[in-house]
Order: sequence, then structure tokens, then C-alpha cells
Amino acid sequence: MKKIAIVGAGRVGESAAHNLAKAELCREVVLIDIKEGVPQGTALDIQESAPIFNFDTTLSGSNDLHAMAGSDMVVITAGIPRKPGMSRSDVLDTNLAVVYGIVDVLLETAPDALLLVVSNPVDVLTYAAWKRTGWPRHRVFGMAGVLDSARMASFVAMETGFSVKDITAMVLGGHGDTMVPMTRFTCINGIPIGHFLSQEQIDKIVKRTREGGAEILSLRKTASAYDAPAAAIAAMVDAISHNRRHILPGVAILQGEYGLHDICMGVPVVFGENGVEQVIELPFTPEEAAEFKRSAQMVRADLDRLKK
Repeated sequence: MKKIAIVGAGRVGESAAHNLAKAELCREVVLIDIKEGVPQGTALDIQESAPIFNFDTTLSGSNDLHAMAGSDMVVITAGIPRKPGMSRSDVLDTNLAVVYGIVDVLLETAPDALLLVVSNPVDVLTYAAWKRTGWPRHRVFGMAGVLDSARMASFVAMETGFSVKDITAMVLGGHGDTMVPMTRFTCINGIPIGHFLSQEQIDKIVKRTREGGAEILSLRKTASAYDAPAAAIAAMVDAISHNRRHILPGVAILQGEYGLHDICMGVPVVFGENGVEQVIELPFTPEEAAEFKRSAQMVRADLDRLKK
């Protein structure tokens, strides 16, 4: 990729920009934010780390959404963050207006871009952005499952003491309290975690995964998670930029997969140069299917708010 625009120069946007630059996933990163001086200062700060981290990516900041012009990908991290006690759905109305404003300028300035939505509630906002663009579904997707799966893998490593490098985890469904940690598909070097952990330990990991964002928010008090979300953004961009056809859990528009239509939620996705190359359908057990259906119902409830 030549150019990636990140709209929202808060902590997630800043950390994501640094990750993209250090990995040289594009030639240019532009940070855009409504706060005067913030994206410019952030971009300059990251740029001054280039001699130390040895990257040639150039960074700039702007307060004008038109700086997205010519972007190959636009990443939306803008919006109000959750505060302690708030759910992701609680910020929907405000962040929906933010996303609509960004998308309207995106259509004018970067009509051929891919769009990665990170702002919460990500399932609903990704769907709303897709509807607003009128683009095919492969060009609009969201980040959630990579983050949730990384959290789950981290908790498995903490519980077992094994190297996190050997652990693969998968979390599907809506990005919220009804997310579906797929313990059957979570392994340590190919061995299911049930071989090493009791059901009680696994249940504890599932609960902590579902509450992962809230746990960090309750500890920090004034800030949500940003390093892990930014790392997840970089992982998705890497898969697309290098056309890796990497299988990652991503927020995608479903058009019949898993028996669902006209909804957006976390599923296993093949990511390549076109964005969502393929949605993979997994065979669910009855229990997994029931959890996935419950998660879909929660996402649908928020989607219904868009149509009122």
C-alpha cells in the first residue's frame, strides 16, 4: 500500500500509526483528528522515532478529513470512548454520527479505498458504514476478533505457563458481553486446551476474555485499551498489504453464512489484497450454535436502532 489514513489520533490511532510505520506496511500514514495540533504533533513524534526504529514510512497530521484523499485504506478509530460502567452500545448514537461524517468525505476523496472500522460498537458501525458506502462487502470490515482472540491466547498462556507463541485462539460473534470464545478451536501447538486445563479453568478464561476490555478500563479508570487494539489493527493491515490470505477473526457482513443475512459480526475471514476474500463457515456444536445465535440477536438489537 502507498497510503493509509487513520481517522482518530487518540491512543488507539497513535499506537496503530506507530505499528504501521515501524512495520513499513505503507509508504505514508496520515493521522486525522478534529483536535487542532494533536494529529500533527503525534505524527511528528512518531516520525522522529524513524532513525531509531529504522523505517522509511512518512507520517503527517491533519484536521481536515480531505487529507484521506488517495488512501488505499482508511482506518476509523474516532469517536467517544467508553467510561467505566458503560457498554459498547451506550456510545452508539454519538459514534454513528462520527462514522457517517467520515464516510461521506471518504466517498468523495478515496472512493477506491478499503475501510477498516475500529470504533465501538464495531459490529453495528461496520454495518452502518457498509450501508452508507454502498460498496461490496469485501471492502468494508471491522476489527474485534483479532483483539479478543489475542486476549484469550494471553489468558491461556498465563494459566498454563506455556509459550504464547504456541497458542492459537479464536473468538467469534459480536464484540461485547455475548462474544463467543471458541474453546474447541483454541490450541497449544495443535493440542486442544482441554488437554491441559480443567473445565473450571477454561470457564474462567472465557469469562475474562468477554470482560477483557472492561477489565482494563476499570483498572486505568480514565483510558480504555489501546496497545492491543492497535496491534490487532496492524495484524489485519499486514495480511491485506502483503496479500497473505491470512485467516483471522474479523467483523464481516454476512450474506447467508451461518444462516444469517444482512448482519455484521465476527467470523473467521480470509484477508488478502481485496480485503475480505472469504468468510469461513465452521461446523458448530449445538451449544456453540446457540451461543452464536444469542450473540447475533444482541447485534441485531443494536442494528434495529439504526432503522428507527
